[in-house]
Amino acid sequence: MIIEPRVRGFICTTAHPVGCATNVREQIAYVLRNGPVADFPKRVAVLGCSTGYGLASRIVATFAGGADTIGVSLEREPTATKSGSAGFYNNRAFEIEAQKIGRSPVTLEGDAFSDELKQDFIARVREKFGQLDMLVYSMAAPVRTDPVTGKTYRSAIKPLGAPVEIKTLNTETGEVYETTISPANEDEATATVAVMGGEDWQRWIDQLADAGVLAPGFRTLNYTYIGSELTWPIYWKGTLGRAKVDLDNKAEAIRARLGEDAARVVALKAVVTQASSAIPVVPLYGTVLFKVMKQLGLHEGCIEQIDRLFRTRLGRDAEVDDAKRLRVDDWELSADVQKEVSRRWPLLTTETLGELADLPEYKTQFLRLFGFGIDGVDYGQDVDPRVVPG
Repeated sequence: MIIEPRVRGFICTTAHPVGCATNVREQIAYVLRNGPVADFPKRVAVLGCSTGYGLASRIVATFAGGADTIGVSLEREPTATKSGSAGFYNNRAFEIEAQKIGRSPVTLEGDAFSDELKQDFIARVREKFGQLDMLVYSMAAPVRTDPVTGKTYRSAIKPLGAPVEIKTLNTETGEVYETTISPANEDEATATVAVMGGEDWQRWIDQLADAGVLAPGFRTLNYTYIGSELTWPIYWKGTLGRAKVDLDNKAEAIRARLGEDAARVVALKAVVTQASSAIPVVPLYGTVLFKVMKQLGLHEGCIEQIDRLFRTRLGRDAEVDDAKRLRVDDWELSADVQKEVSRRWPLLTTETLGELADLPEYKTQFLRLFGFGIDGVDYGQDVDPRVVPG
């Protein structure tokens, strides 16, 4: 069949196996050009391993750090007439390339929030690795079912306290417009913390520690985004911000159990992901940010960010901020970048978008998440959606 992108808002319902595999190989090539990372953890788990920052973490750990990895993600398998999820193809492409260099990765596809998968994971770690040296938590899901109570929580990305009027972007039409977002009620705020806070992260670490599969000196990282003041009304000062505070609190609890260097929240820069595309104001901010950072020679995608993180921020003496987070959003939040983004922000209209921002780059990066728009791929060729090329 010929697979084409089917985009509705911030969702693409199709993915291209050849395009996804090519995208994975391009990220691997970038890491290999930068050479090996010395003294890297050799037994690494990545939760949310199939796209974005999680996939980049697994690639850098394997192809620069020489690690064997176990990954977890929730995917949709392909059929003879329907494509699978992009993550399904990314996982298979990663496994193929890792095996070529003598690594033997393990991938579990299922609900990482469930205790059943956690127990399966522990069994596989015992069988394959014995213990883990590092775990990366890079999960972004809108819904979570608590394994203890059985209650399902749905996140609500809203401000707190009062309505917020904010500028945003229709990425399909290029229209810039003002929108008013109503505040969350307390149930919505609580649900957002339950989904996007640190409860599941701490649950993972507690169960792994109780099972005795964490090696001496074990470390865990959890990725977050803080952003600039332009996004704070809907982001840091809203329900998401409350979830981020919970994340910091859970990191402190893990450190209290396992040691001062055992857990770090890592603040990363804005990139195009399916999750971020759903947040009001963030796509508009991103289109401006990307253009400014490219003009200043500072632009990074997921693979560049994680490569820099793993090469420069994992030392025991790495600098942390007041909340004990590692920061790799330093280039985004630098004075030169934020000054120029802030200068352009009030000037943004539908008519000035092309001059001040880079919507085509945003759209390109969004489609690349699903294996589309990648150089060297013949999208007019019939492919079997069940086959990932080696």
